[in-house]
Amino acid sequence: MNYDAVILDVDGTIVRGEQLLAGAPDGIRAIDDAGCKRLLFSNNPTRGAAHYRERLAAHDLTVDPENVLTSATVSAAYLADEHPTDPIYVVGEPRLRAILEDAGLTLTDEPTSAAVVLGSIDRDLTYAALEAAIPALQAAEAFYGTDPDVIIPTGSGMSPGSGAVIGSLEAMAGREVDAMLGKPSQIAAEAALERLAVPPERTLMIGDRLNTDVELGRRAGMDTALVTTGVMDRDDVAAAEYEPTYVLDSLAGLAGVLE
Repeated sequence: MNYDAVILDVDGTIVRGEQLLAGAPDGIRAIDDAGCKRLLFSNNPTRGAAHYRERLAAHDLTVDPENVLTSATVSAAYLADEHPTDPIYVVGEPRLRAILEDAGLTLTDEPTSAAVVLGSIDRDLTYAALEAAIPALQAAEAFYGTDPDVIIPTGSGMSPGSGAVIGSLEAMAGREVDAMLGKPSQIAAEAALERLAVPPERTLMIGDRLNTDVELGRRAGMDTALVTTGVMDRDDVAAAEYEPTYVLDSLAGLAGVLE
């Protein structure tokens, strides 16, 4: 199958923590040699596009920030379209707040004035912060999450992700989020395809998670590839309801896919 574009997850696919994963440079080279556009799409809700240029430059990988999306930048763009002037109460980290403010959004620290609640990872989350979010959840008409990743790979193992925090907020609110804005949502898929200007049937989605990376591609009509360098492995694929188009031990396996 020939593709015109490839969407790549980052953590667990290209890098793990600060370590470059084996086979990643070979996979990136195979994409470029095949003449495919490439777009990086991370569900990291605490970073913008420029971060990935700097992070991957340390491994001699060239990345154009125009070809990077994160759940933070997609969330900011969606909220700017749908809630341009609404006060937004954020349960998340300072870097997410900065990305939202840079998009011209109005953030509030007053729970009862919230029209929107956005939940995300917060590695300094306290019981008091959860308690303070209750009146915001009661006041807000709209409730979103940046991404559903319950655990995330780090250099030392696995850590709780946004999904763990959002699950707590959903339990307190007595309802689910109106939408997850990062992968695997339709919102995320549309943002990626718009940036690439390539139809889904000519696009390959690659990542290390069946429930976000592969699921985004499946819902959008893309071919998909799971790499077993991150969260999930071949046993997870065998137990899954939907299988990816390809299962690769690393990005190095793209050479055979894209030939």
